[in-house]
Amino acid sequence: MKQNVLDTLRERGFIKQVVYEEDLHKLLGEEKVKFYIGFDPTADSLHVGHFVALMAMAHMQRAGHTPVILIGGGTAMVGDPSGRTDMRSMLTREDIVHNVNCFKKQMSRFFSFEGENAAFFVDNADWLLNLNYVDFLREIGSLFSVNRMLTAECFKSRMEKGLSFLEFNYMLMQAYDFLHLFQKHNVVLQCGGDDQWSNILAGADLIRRKEQQPAYAMTFSLLLKSDGEKMGKTAGGALWLDKNKTSPYDFFQYFRNVADEDVSSCLRFLTFLPLDEIESMVNCYTVKDGIRHYDKAINDAKEKLAYEVTKLVHGEEEAKKALEQARGAFGSGNVMPEAIIPKGLNLLVDIMVELGVEKSKGAAKRLIEGGGVRVNDEKIFDIDYVVPSDLLEKGFVLHKGKKVHLQVYVK
Repeated sequence: MKQNVLDTLRERGFIKQVVYEEDLHKLLGEEKVKFYIGFDPTADSLHVGHFVALMAMAHMQRAGHTPVILIGGGTAMVGDPSGRTDMRSMLTREDIVHNVNCFKKQMSRFFSFEGENAAFFVDNADWLLNLNYVDFLREIGSLFSVNRMLTAECFKSRMEKGLSFLEFNYMLMQAYDFLHLFQKHNVVLQCGGDDQWSNILAGADLIRRKEQQPAYAMTFSLLLKSDGEKMGKTAGGALWLDKNKTSPYDFFQYFRNVADEDVSSCLRFLTFLPLDEIESMVNCYTVKDGIRHYDKAINDAKEKLAYEVTKLVHGEEEAKKALEQARGAFGSGNVMPEAIIPKGLNLLVDIMVELGVEKSKGAAKRLIEGGGVRVNDEKIFDIDYVVPSDLLEKGFVLHKGKKVHLQVYVK
């Protein structure tokens, strides 16, 4: 018997919140449903933060359900206040159309647009931009409580600095999207990142109020590091899926260098590898004082992660090329050379001289000022840079240019 996709998503750690979970589990087990996730085209490329949602959608399509990919050509003209401390920049219609086309091209790697449950795109500009405002207020706005809206996380974080009336409409617009897709395409489930919970719940509630029919909401975990920070932040900004903004090699290297403790969750979220295979790869640690200490075998898991993720985003040819480049940079084999520094050494210039990366402090400073040194994924320009204690404790990667890469530990 084929496993219910809700169980698959929960086992892999995707699911954060679900409304009417028992009913949804039954529905997904008995019927083929249409579901959607919305993506506002506020940039000309998706980034790694979108990755979890794309993978969850792919799992659902593989289970026989139909992905509806909503591109927010209309909502992007307003801007989602979720997770923001200030208002987003206003985009022109031309910018949005360009970004929409970029999104469609990138998403085509994740879904099948053929067959019985072929994915398809919709753009909410098609129905939002021609709405009659007074009719919208009477038919939709009358069903929303302002008091309740103000308790939503997406608005609470903005109240101190000021929430524009423009942005206050965003929740109603996203809820109306769900209603429109329910009425026109029989879409019964909206999914998204957990920071969208309030907006998604509003749409399901609107359908139940207006149509007297069941509708469901489900959010996915955000892609976070073990320390709680969002994954995908680099010295150069976001980790983009567009190879012209983040090269396949840099994309590969980002995942090759993730922290040991993040490898398992990345493999579960960002690849289709079976869970038992993942567990076998990451089960290479000992526990001391409640802390996991991984051995060298975790490097094989990191390389597998980097290869699989790069293959999904950029294709097999680019993934193989990135793998060969990485192995060439690190010497024979796939394990990065290791280096040991004594306790008490934390000034980057001193560390470089100690390890023989540069012959003198002066040379090390010139290299840093020229942008030729990175610590993990951060390019360093400060000649007085001190390696943070948490990195010294768990180890870090020192990069000199494109050819010298050292995994540094303190002893």
